[in-house]
Amino acid sequence: MQLPVPLPADETPSRIVHINARAQLHYEGDMRALVVGGIPLLHWSIGDVVSESYAKVILVRDGFAKATEVAQAFGCNRMTVYRAQDRFDERGLVGLVPGKRGPKHARVLGEVATRRMVVLKRQGLSNVEIASKLGVTESGIRKALRRIGYSSPAPTQEELKSAVPGPQVSAVRPDESGAPEPASTAVAERGAAEPDKAPQAPVANAAVEAAAMAEAEREADDPGDSLETQVVIAALVEPGESAGQPAAQAQARAVAAAVGQADALAGDPWDRSLDRLCACMGLISEAPPQFGDCQGVTGLGALLALPALMATGVFDVAAKLYAGFGAAFYGVRTVFVCLSLMALLRVKRAEQLRHHSPPMLGRLLGLDRAPEVKTLRRRVERLARQGKSEAFQRELARRRVEEHPEAMGFLYVDGHVRVYSGEVKLPKAHVTRMRLSMPATVDHWVNDRDGEPLLVFTATATAALAKEMLAIGREARQLLGDRKATIVFDRGGWSPKLFAALIELRFDILTYRKGHIPSVRKNRFQQRTGTFDGREVIYQLAERELKLQYPGGKLSLREVVRLSEDGQHQTSIVTSRRDLTEAEVAYRMFERWRQENFFKYMGEEFEIDALWAYGTEPADPDREVPNPKHKSKLHALREARAEVAQLERTLGAAAEHNEEAKRPTMRGFKIANSSIGQPLREARDKVQRLREELRAIPARVSAREAAAGKPVVRLKTEAKRLTDTIKAVAYQAETALFRLIRPHYSRHEDEGRKLIASAMQLAGDIEVGAGELRVTLEPAASPNRTHAIARLCEELNATQTVYPGTQLRLRYAIREG
Repeated sequence: MQLPVPLPADETPSRIVHINARAQLHYEGDMRALVVGGIPLLHWSIGDVVSESYAKVILVRDGFAKATEVAQAFGCNRMTVYRAQDRFDERGLVGLVPGKRGPKHARVLGEVATRRMVVLKRQGLSNVEIASKLGVTESGIRKALRRIGYSSPAPTQEELKSAVPGPQVSAVRPDESGAPEPASTAVAERGAAEPDKAPQAPVANAAVEAAAMAEAEREADDPGDSLETQVVIAALVEPGESAGQPAAQAQARAVAAAVGQADALAGDPWDRSLDRLCACMGLISEAPPQFGDCQGVTGLGALLALPALMATGVFDVAAKLYAGFGAAFYGVRTVFVCLSLMALLRVKRAEQLRHHSPPMLGRLLGLDRAPEVKTLRRRVERLARQGKSEAFQRELARRRVEEHPEAMGFLYVDGHVRVYSGEVKLPKAHVTRMRLSMPATVDHWVNDRDGEPLLVFTATATAALAKEMLAIGREARQLLGDRKATIVFDRGGWSPKLFAALIELRFDILTYRKGHIPSVRKNRFQQRTGTFDGREVIYQLAERELKLQYPGGKLSLREVVRLSEDGQHQTSIVTSRRDLTEAEVAYRMFERWRQENFFKYMGEEFEIDALWAYGTEPADPDREVPNPKHKSKLHALREARAEVAQLERTLGAAAEHNEEAKRPTMRGFKIANSSIGQPLREARDKVQRLREELRAIPARVSAREAAAGKPVVRLKTEAKRLTDTIKAVAYQAETALFRLIRPHYSRHEDEGRKLIASAMQLAGDIEVGAGELRVTLEPAASPNRTHAIARLCEELNATQTVYPGTQLRLRYAIREG
C-alpha cells in the first residue's frame, strides 16, 4: 500500500507586481524575480537584502523605471532607493551589504536626564530606583555618575545663629531627607541693600535646585504622570539669565508660566527648543500648548470657532481613534487643531502654508512654529495609513445625530464630481457644470435637513447614485437607529427596485419622477401655501396616484405635480410620505438645491476637490466597467454611419442635378455616378459588418479584463476622506457661529457667512492670566460688524470653553473704536 506524500497545507500564491509598462516583479513562493521587457534580469530568495537592493539600483540606473515607481512596487520609501543607489555608486555591491543594527556605542544620558538623576540621587534614592524612573539600566546610572564625577554630599554642621542683631544670611541646603529648607527672606533684603556684598549666586543656585527637587518629589509620588513634566528643571533658568537672580523671582516665573497650562514647561512660551530636544530624546509624544502674552497675531479670529469645534467632538474623537506618532513634537491633537484652523483661515491646501508665517500660525496652536508643508503631509499620511477615516466620520456623525435629532427627519443625498487632471488613468464621469465627460471621481454626500454635512462616501468608479444609494441607506440606518427619516435625492437615483429596498429599511423616499411623464390638465392645479423654516411659499400644485412595477413586486406612491409660474412647465415629485401636505412635499424637494449651494460654497471656500495624497491604491478588480473594446467598436460604427450618410447626400445632390436629356434612365444615372455608388455599397456593407461585431462584444466587463494586464488602481481615499471630514466640521462650526450672530446682524441672510469668514482673519492680542486665555481682536471694517462680533464674543464666553490640551478658559473680546 502506497502512503500519501505529505504536502504543505498552503502555499504562497504566485503574483506579479507591475512596476510600469515594461518592468514587473514576480513572486514565486520564497523566490523573487525581476523581469524587464519579458527578459528575466535578476532573481533572489526572500531575505536576500543585497540582491533586492541591487534590483532597485538596476531599475533606476538603467532607466527602466522611476524611483517613485520602484519604491511603490517594493513597498519602501523613495529615499531608500536613492540611498541604495548612492551606496552602490560609492562602493559597488559591498556598499549594499547592510551594516550592524542596533547601538554602535554605549548610551549616554542627555543633559535633562542627567540633571534629574542628580536630583534623585540627592534625595537618597538608590541607583536601581533611579534607573527604573529614567528607563535605563543600573549600570548605566553608575557609569553616568562616574562620568560626571558625582560624589555624595558630605554631612554638614548646622549653622549657628549669629548673636549680632541685623539681617541674617544662611545658605540654602537640603536636609538629610532631601527636602530643601526655605530660603530666608532676609537674604533678599540684604541683597537689595548691599548688591556688592550679597551672596546671590549661591541663593539662586539653591532656588533652582530646590525647585528641581520639588518637581522630582512630585514625580516620585505620582509615577503615572507623563515624562513631559520631567524636564522642568532646565526651563527654570532661561538662557542669558543671570545666575544671581533672586530665588523668589525664579519660582514666581515658573509658577506663572504653568498656571492653567496642563503639562506645560516653564520658560519662554514662544521658545520651544527644549520640547524639541525632548522629542528627539524620546521623552515626549507631543509638545503641550503653552501661551504667553503677544500682540498683533495675524488670523487670531480663527480661535472664535474653537467652542463650536469642541462641541462637535472632533478633537476627542481623533484622540480616541488615532494612535500617536511616538516621540514627536507635533502630535495628533496638534495636527487636528492645525488642520481645523487652516480650513477656517481658508488655507485650502498644504502648499499654501508656504505663504503664511509658521511662527505666527504657531501662536494659534500654543507653539513656537506651526508644522510646515512636508511635516504636515507626513503626519496626514501616517494618520491615513491607520485606515480609520471611516470610523472617524462615523463617530462624528453619530454625535451630531444625538445632539441634533430634530434635523435628521430629512436626509439629502447627492453626488459631487471631482475632476482629475493627473497622470493616472481614471474612468470618466459626466461633469454637469462643464457639460463634458472627463476623468473624475465621485463623492456622495449626505446632508441633514439644515444642509449640514453628515457623511461622505467615495463612490465606486463608474457607479451611479442608484447603485450606491442602498449602501448609503444602510449606513444612515445604523446612525439613526429607530428614528424615521426621509431620503431626498434627484433623478439619478430613480429605480423602483431601490425605492422598495429603502422602504424596507424603514426610510421614506422623496425624488423627481424620471422618464415619460403624462401632463396634468391645468384646471386641476390649485394654489397651495405654507410656512416652513420661517419662510412662506406659494405653489400651484396637483396630486395623483402613481403605480410602479419592478422585478419582484409593485409600488403605490404619491405624485405631486407643480406648475411653473408661466404655466409652461410641470415638475413631477414622487414620495412615499402620506402625512405631508402638498406644499411641504414641494418645499422639501426644492430644498435639495441647498445641497447644491453647499457643494458650490465648499468648492470655493474650502476647495473640497483638492487632493492631499498624490498616489494610487489597489481598486476592486471584479467590479463591472464599460468595455473599452465595445466603446472603440461603437466609435467605428458611428464613423461608418457618418460615411454612409455623406455618400448618400452626395448621391442625392447628383440626382438633383442630373440632366435627364442625356441620362433619362436609372441605369444610365448609376453608370455615370459609379464613383459614388460603389463606395456607398462598400460603406453600407461595412456598417452591417460592424453592427454584427458589436453585438458579439459585451458592453460591460470586469475591471481586470478591461485593464488588459495593467494594475487596477484608484486615487488614495483615506487622506482625502479625513481632510474632507475636517473641512465639513469647519463648515459646521461656521454655521454654528452664523446662527449665534444672526440676531445681532441685520444683513445676516446676505452677508452672515462672509462676516464670520472675515472675523476669522482678524488680528489681535493674546494675554494669559488667572487661568484664562484672553483673546482681544482688532475692530472689524465697520462699526455694525464690530458690534455684531462683540455680541458673538459674549455668547462664546458663556460657553466656558477650555483650549484643547490646557486648562486655560477662553475669554473673547474685540476693541470697539
